Amino acid sequence: MAERGRGRRALRLVGAAAAAVTVLAGTAPGAVAGSGASHACAGYPSVARALHRLTGSDGLAGAAVVIDTPGCGRWAGTSGVADMRTGRPMTAGGRVRIGSTTKTFTATVVLQLAAEHRVRLDATVDHYLPGLIARNGYDGRKITVRQLLQHTSGLPDHVDALDWEHPRAWQDHDFTAGELVRLALDQPHPRRSWSYSTTNYVVLGLIIQKVTGHSPSSEVDRRIIRPLGLKDTYWPGADPVIEGPHPHGYQHLPGPDGSTVLTDVTDFNMTYGGAGGALVSTLADQNRFFAALIGGRLLPPAQLAEMKSTVPADPDKVWPSARYGLGLISTPLSCGGTYWGHGGTTPGFETTGGVAPDGRRVQLVLNQNIDTQQAFDDELRTVQTALCAHR
Repeated sequence: MAERGRGRRALRLVGAAAAAVTVLAGTAPGAVAGSGASHACAGYPSVARALHRLTGSDGLAGAAVVIDTPGCGRWAGTSGVADMRTGRPMTAGGRVRIGSTTKTFTATVVLQLAAEHRVRLDATVDHYLPGLIARNGYDGRKITVRQLLQHTSGLPDHVDALDWEHPRAWQDHDFTAGELVRLALDQPHPRRSWSYSTTNYVVLGLIIQKVTGHSPSSEVDRRIIRPLGLKDTYWPGADPVIEGPHPHGYQHLPGPDGSTVLTDVTDFNMTYGGAGGALVSTLADQNRFFAALIGGRLLPPAQLAEMKSTVPADPDKVWPSARYGLGLISTPLSCGGTYWGHGGTTPGFETTGGVAPDGRRVQLVLNQNIDTQQAFDDELRTVQTALCAHR
């Protein structure tokens, strides 16, 4: 559901979507877009072209981006449609499922608890949850909290146990965290030392609950969502419907005759993602969250440094040159430096973005799952273009 590579293993892309590009630009007081006073405050024609490519030659339903640049305000661009049945244009302000970007929220809470001396990063899972991981060769006495955060625990991903060719068979099921862990422990052992697993974050959610006495969703809400004023970010629980204005999400699924059919999968019970992939948010809220996180408003310096301590990530599970910290991904910028962020994939939605060294924040959403390598490359290229424009 959440790692970037799964989209490239999905079904063959067929069909195309409308590709008109709309831009909405907002500038800070005293700044005039395109005035020459600041190149960074000019428009983003290269980003508009990149959005057009995603919904044009790549054939995706819709794409939207929000760029927040210090001193220049906000620029938002869209292309394609939010609803393929009605032709309603894509918007940049709708609520979407953010998939594995949820992991960064959960990791932030764990690191806050570490700063409060309530969680030790090098303590074992068994220290907090005795006997939870104790079968099929998996041993919670040998897995640390840090390894869960960094995907070096050796735990498989329960998401791989789900039938992604026929998600309709289980999309209404209300999964519990314990059920997700059991699904994972039935899977073969990963072959690599770094192996992306949403199950790691399901277990972290259980640790949060054990330590605080509250659900991980309530702790994320209390510690992050409410203090930052993320009014469009929430946990859907078992409700399959996205509250408030939102685009529809689409995915190619097998039809009755065996061919692939572009299917509306907007309504989906996200309990299968749990503390590792269930959040609903907007592009603007995600930009605000990452600005606060990287800017040191959510974590003390020591814990933020821990979060930014990275290891190489599997490019087939994330993207080329990515390195994974503790719930945070670093990626080299084509214009120099590194950006910090995350990405997520759920049925019908793909999100990715982050924060550049100059403080510029970018978030991109697609409301159709990616089926081709070209579309995947263009998605990453769009984020790079947005973060590097005018630099």
